Amino acid sequence: MKIKLFSYNQLDTFVHRLSGFTKLICFLLLTTTVMLTYDIRVIMFVLVISFYMNNVAKITFKQIKPMLIYVAIFLITNFILTFTFAPMQGVEIYGTKNVIFTIFGPYVVTQEQLLYQTTKLFKYLSVIPLGIIFFLTTNPSEFASSLNKMGLSYKVCTVLSLTLRYFPDVQRDYNSISLSQQARGLDMSRKEKLFTRLKNIISILIPLIFSTLDRIELISNAMDLRGYGKSKTRTWYSYKPLNKNDYITMFISAIIFVASLLVSKYINNGIYWNPFI
Repeated sequence: MKIKLFSYNQLDTFVHRLSGFTKLICFLLLTTTVMLTYDIRVIMFVLVISFYMNNVAKITFKQIKPMLIYVAIFLITNFILTFTFAPMQGVEIYGTKNVIFTIFGPYVVTQEQLLYQTTKLFKYLSVIPLGIIFFLTTNPSEFASSLNKMGLSYKVCTVLSLTLRYFPDVQRDYNSISLSQQARGLDMSRKEKLFTRLKNIISILIPLIFSTLDRIELISNAMDLRGYGKSKTRTWYSYKPLNKNDYITMFISAIIFVASLLVSKYINNGIYWNPFI
């Protein structure tokens, strides 16, 4: 069975019961917290919370395995390139130089560079579970209705809902077309050369594009026939009002965000935590 990426899974967990609006606000607050600091202590705290909430939401490794593979490749590549092109960036940031060992020439491994790159690595890593929680636990229609109740135009909300619902549809069509093409003799295995496999992928993407355009036309006609856009307001079948858990969750996320700002301003005197002074 193919794994569905970016597909909402309907379960009865604390995270799933939260409003889509709540999950968006928490995602933005915690992501901003991570992006505005280079304090590895704050970042690790957010990372632990992220993994804990993934566990609460019962998100399995099998669901996110393909995504994590691409993320791991990106993180490793970024780590190597950062050291290749800026091996002394950490020294410049922290103002000290504690050499661990020398590779050759300017490529010297220092404690400062190691801390800087490790912090940068965890910055990216801590955001990923937050995005996974949002995509896999949020009903697109319920999320759109929550935003509309908060004052956002229902037309914009509908676009966001259709976008979120479209990811699994595209993946399903891609898998179907791929299997059909392979049944006709198209080889997508590793036995073929890389260039040949890339060329075969194009044979899948072209019908995928046409099927996407057909779906767009079908949805547009269905919305027109139902008088979509005629009225200034609309009702929502899947609206979920905010409850006590929503307000508590947003309050905790806001506390973490404010606390990180206070740490940067009054304890670290900047966005960097410098243990070398």
